[in-house]
Amino acid sequence: MENKTTEELHHEIKASTDIEDYLKTNQNYMIADTLPDYLNRMLSQKGLNRADVVRRSLLDRVYVYQIFSGRRTPSRDKLISMAFGLCLSGEETQKMLKLSCNRELYARDERDALILFALNREQTIMEANELLFSHGFAALGVLAE
Repeated sequence: MENKTTEELHHEIKASTDIEDYLKTNQNYMIADTLPDYLNRMLSQKGLNRADVVRRSLLDRVYVYQIFSGRRTPSRDKLISMAFGLCLSGEETQKMLKLSCNRELYARDERDALILFALNREQTIMEANELLFSHGFAALGVLAE
């Protein structure tokens, strides 16, 4: 199956006369996950448990469990902390942010660029925080509160 770009999908919507036909034809390209679904799938794929995520994200245990269950809606920075806790790549983090209706990490934003750098090099949240601090930016996790 070819992978369609968002631009191609936009073009198909504009050209379509029947939205039901468009949706049926392109159902494999639609985002179906909820944030908790995605987080739990990543947890399983990475072979981690929630306690690992708590330890690696520097977030409160109860708060992390509430995010996984969908009872809490985390801020963008909390989700980025979760990305470090889940050992997500930059691309996986972008998908998580998109699913949560948060702004994706933007390479032209200095703080976001530092975070992307750390994620893509599989650094820990502590290493990312050292990098952020050395450039005058707020840290991630509970240390930031």
